Amino acid sequence: MDYLEKARRVIALELAEVQRLGARLDDSFTQAVETIRQSVEKRGKVVVVGVGKSGHIGEKIAATLTSTGSPAVVLNSLNALHGDLGVVADGDVVLALSASGETDELINILPALQRFDVRIIAMTGNAKSFLAQNCHVHMDASVEQEACPLNLAPTSSTTVMLVLGDALAMVLLEARGFNKEDFARYHPGGRLGRTLLLKVHQIMRSAEQMAVVPPTLLVREVLHAMAKARAGAAEVVDEKGRLLGIFTHGDFGRHFQKQADLLERAVGDFMTRHPITIHGDRLAAEVLHILETHRIDDLVVLDESDRPIGVVDSQDLARFKLI
Repeated sequence: MDYLEKARRVIALELAEVQRLGARLDDSFTQAVETIRQSVEKRGKVVVVGVGKSGHIGEKIAATLTSTGSPAVVLNSLNALHGDLGVVADGDVVLALSASGETDELINILPALQRFDVRIIAMTGNAKSFLAQNCHVHMDASVEQEACPLNLAPTSSTTVMLVLGDALAMVLLEARGFNKEDFARYHPGGRLGRTLLLKVHQIMRSAEQMAVVPPTLLVREVLHAMAKARAGAAEVVDEKGRLLGIFTHGDFGRHFQKQADLLERAVGDFMTRHPITIHGDRLAAEVLHILETHRIDDLVVLDESDRPIGVVDSQDLARFKLI
């Protein structure tokens, strides 16, 4: 038995069904997006309900919606008629998932849901099903073939539902103007939240930890200033405190072999002019990009007048758990 070939068959079948999904998207998708957007903007929420494998997919869709600014909860269809309908409120949207559209547990709670002022969006594989015919918006999640060799286990059908749910959440994200800062508010833990929430001034080394020197200072004295500040670089500034350049241990090593009197020369002759810099109010995420792109270890932080107020050392990123 060729396991790899059989695995590729499964992947190919599911990819084909997802491509079919993309080709048949129509106005019903637009209606679903608008229905949820209008509800959420009026402080409503999405109530997701499904049974079996569709229920598992529904949980993931609800989590994605919630984390991207469209509040969603999962309604257990088995317990709905025994008190759990309390999560439903007027103005909400119900997103019902069922491959057949004839799932008894969903059909049984439809009359109760219709007593609320809610809009029902159904995601089914059968446009003629009871659920599809008794909802406000129907999204076609049909498949021609499951990836299961018996054509029985929900595989292609659950993948299509998942992709359709992701498309719904991502289009809603854009429609509602949800941005990185909003995303970070909902994901404050982990590297992602820290990267998106932290500003440069929160991770930089302060002015007291910098070696700020004039261009006329001798390299020997600059090295002393760097050692005193325990810094890997010195920021060279003009008479108004504006950044002119930077002098690093790496610069010293490169010039030392070629310049015998380096220690007794002015640092301005050997500094790197116009170094890469950043302003303190920028996001820490930009620091990561700049350091990786330019392959530098120290990033000078400037104020609005181009005066150095701090420096970000690549060694500090691990301390802030940004890498």
